[in-house]
Amino acid sequence: MDLQQMRYVLAVAETANFTRAAERCHVVQSALSHQVARLEKELGARLFERTSRRVRLTTAGEAFLPAARQALEAAERARAEVAAATGEIRGRLTVGSIPTVAAVDLPDVIRNYRRRYPHVRFSLRAGSSEQLVEQVREGTLDAAFLGVQPGFVPRGVHDRELGQGRHVAVVAPDHPLASHDEVDLRLLADEAFVDFADGSAARAQSDRAFAAAGLRREVAFEVSGVELMVRMVRHGLGIALLPATFTPELHGLRCVPITDGPVRVERLIWSHSTPPPAAAAFLSLLGVRAGE
Repeated sequence: MDLQQMRYVLAVAETANFTRAAERCHVVQSALSHQVARLEKELGARLFERTSRRVRLTTAGEAFLPAARQALEAAERARAEVAAATGEIRGRLTVGSIPTVAAVDLPDVIRNYRRRYPHVRFSLRAGSSEQLVEQVREGTLDAAFLGVQPGFVPRGVHDRELGQGRHVAVVAPDHPLASHDEVDLRLLADEAFVDFADGSAARAQSDRAFAAAGLRREVAFEVSGVELMVRMVRHGLGIALLPATFTPELHGLRCVPITDGPVRVERLIWSHSTPPPAAAAFLSLLGVRAGE
């Protein structure tokens, strides 16, 4: 078996589709399918169940995937280390982030990084804090930016606090609360809320603040992204609680300080004590020297 075959298997597993996997790998589908079938013959086991409607890993495929991913990462790191030894940063860097990160200007950080290290293949993925911790722990992300409640300790990764701040109430301009200079949770408790999914870290910050104040609230609308949340608030369907550091990004809405509002901590996490050169360069750009 060779590394290219492993890349093909990984692409099929991640896209659950041979056509999309071939597009990702920049090969024709027939060539990719042939190489996957050749590898299955060599291993003596089918890695995928194929039907006209879906592709999914077999038990053998699930067993093969972690070792294949480790082999590809090892090969990639070996090439990157050799390049770094000659003074050139190469390789791949995959970073994750919550949509409302505000402790750093992420587009500016990425722009500066790509200018300094043009030979690194940089990719960014969005997700919830819970998803990002798991992906960094598994090694599918090199680093990630989280937004969590105070006291949250991400297990199995390295981390650094970037900043913290209170949430504000985000309301439509014609909402009765828009004329207030500040509010408290008791005044907000009877409002209809637009919030993230129950059980998510983004939702837990607000839920716990109301519970600590001995108050109950109604989350009328659950959404998966901040864009839809803001649109629903703008249409007067409810109010939202968002970090004050993020609200300068909002336009046409009123953001009212909350005297006893939820507190959010933004954290940077990464996966290795000794990161590969591309990841170490990214951490260094953020003022973090891994391993110290």
